[in-house]
Amino acid sequence: MILLTFNIVNIEAETKNNLQLSDHERLEITVDNTKAILRILDIHDIKATFFIEVSIIDKLQTLTKAISSQGHEIAFYCKDSSLQEIEEIKKSSQEFLEKQIKGIRQKDAQLPHERLKLMGFNYISNIDNANILFPFKRLKRDTEIHEENGLSMVPESISPYSQLPYNDFVFQVLPMKYYRNMVFETLKNDDFVLIYLNAWQFTDFKAYKFNIPFYRKLNSGKKMEDKLSALLTWINEKEMATSRMKDYIF
Repeated sequence: MILLTFNIVNIEAETKNNLQLSDHERLEITVDNTKAILRILDIHDIKATFFIEVSIIDKLQTLTKAISSQGHEIAFYCKDSSLQEIEEIKKSSQEFLEKQIKGIRQKDAQLPHERLKLMGFNYISNIDNANILFPFKRLKRDTEIHEENGLSMVPESISPYSQLPYNDFVFQVLPMKYYRNMVFETLKNDDFVLIYLNAWQFTDFKAYKFNIPFYRKLNSGKKMEDKLSALLTWINEKEMATSRMKDYIF
């Protein structure tokens, strides 16, 4: 099973030449990038899970409804929100979506599991930091879903052969042929492959002069769209099963 997920988070990088971008303009970039992702998923008729950052989901109600109406799962991405903020926004989001939000993803923050369970979350999908060296320093570890305090803990996937994780950076830099082989070989060994990308990777960095490392600009923007489309084409051609997170776990 392939679990395709996207982190919807505003790009935080500073701009070059003292160019100022407002929070609203950054949000608009995120919206445009997410719409590009939705178009590609629709073309290939594949459903995914969108982890939307807690602090911006109320500002993205129209987009969030569009994601949900197309059959994708809405989950939370927690960057630095408090438990109270998460609880309040979860309640309001479920009201305007008329659906329950079951999943939450964290990177730096580690919120108490018992509190998340009381809020009605069913699973946690934590991710690690990824940079130019990080993916190549990973050690083999458990990639099976397990339960802690009544919550399903979904680990990052990692290739049992290359030892590369399926994070956003690895997808961006690896040639598609190698990446496809990695997915194929991993599914021979594991029950699922969890793939995650960030909406900001679809930014046109020629139009928006963000001050980011050169290796983070590789295959970004339209090239990232083409790369995602190529992966989904291959998935459909091989008739590989895909699933939203909540459906697979439960």
